[in-house]
Amino acid sequence: MKVLDVLGRRWALRIGWELRDGPLSFNDLQRACDHISPSVLSQRIREGIDLGTIDRDREERYRLTAAGRSLLQILRRLDVWAQRLRPAAGRTRRPRRT
Repeated sequence: MKVLDVLGRRWALRIGWELRDGPLSFNDLQRACDHISPSVLSQRIREGIDLGTIDRDREERYRLTAAGRSLLQILRRLDVWAQRLRPAAGRTRRPRRT
């Protein structure tokens, strides 16, 4: 599935989510994504640029492109969906078969 190849990489969606409110410098983006190493962040940013979802402005800050913002709309809907699941997470589940 192409979507999983693109977005299933660790940190890829988180980086897009952190850019939702506007451009961030590399250091600000690294702080927003707790525990991401600089090398992984660099790699994910390059992948986002290659994919066309992230761009770098003149001040060397990273921002979402139009394609990235359209992906953000999907992420927001997924977030609403996940919030609806939270109450169900406390329900008793059937025991696993062993």
